[in-house]
Amino acid sequence: MRDRITDLATSGYCPSCGTTHSLEQGVARRYCLELIETLEAHGRIDLHVPEKDADPRLTLDYLQGEARGQMFGVLECLDADGRTVILKAFSGQYNGIWEVPGWAPPLFDTGRFHSLVFDGDKEIKALGRRIDGLPEGAQRRELIRRRKRLSQQLMKAIHALYRVPNFRSEVKSLSEFYANGIPTGAGDCCAPKLLNAAVQLKLRPKRLAEIFWGRTNRSGTRRQGEFYTACREKCQPILGFMLCGIEG
Repeated sequence: MRDRITDLATSGYCPSCGTTHSLEQGVARRYCLELIETLEAHGRIDLHVPEKDADPRLTLDYLQGEARGQMFGVLECLDADGRTVILKAFSGQYNGIWEVPGWAPPLFDTGRFHSLVFDGDKEIKALGRRIDGLPEGAQRRELIRRRKRLSQQLMKAIHALYRVPNFRSEVKSLSEFYANGIPTGAGDCCAPKLLNAAVQLKLRPKRLAEIFWGRTNRSGTRRQGEFYTACREKCQPILGFMLCGIEG
């Protein structure tokens, strides 16, 4: 497997303390490779359930299809007694599933998320059916504008569910970090998930590594077996804040 970046895993400026915080990869790279070996050996990511109870949606076959791979991350931490604890995460959803036992959860309540999406999608799809049955004209254009507004409102409501914490017991919303609008997928990458999990479990992060596994993505920017730093557009604006307090 090729190494194409420096040892830096991520860094970001924290607006709360005016400092740039960072994490290196170090031994987390080894833990990351061990995770991939374990996943390959089992052929699935739901490692914490017996094989007879495995979810067919969580097989590694998913990564070689139209999903075109996924990022996986590992965070090496210390607990209050100085013992090493390893956390793991996958980026975004895995085949439409947000939460898998043993993996870092998203930065929002999934129950509220699903309720919000179910109700919002229901109304948006109903409007779409009405639009499809109308000829070109003022009424159709008005319904198209209404559908767009509803979609924007739904996305705003979804973003409002996210809670971005740090290690100084501070919590902010996503909207506080993105002056020009929240990019799609912000807060859903491995690094934010891992740091959020560490905060909740009262662990102190030491090293972080993220690797891509599966079919090369369409743009060719992600290739199987390569390590990548946290992304600039989505992650860097929040990670400086999320890392604040790790030195304590």
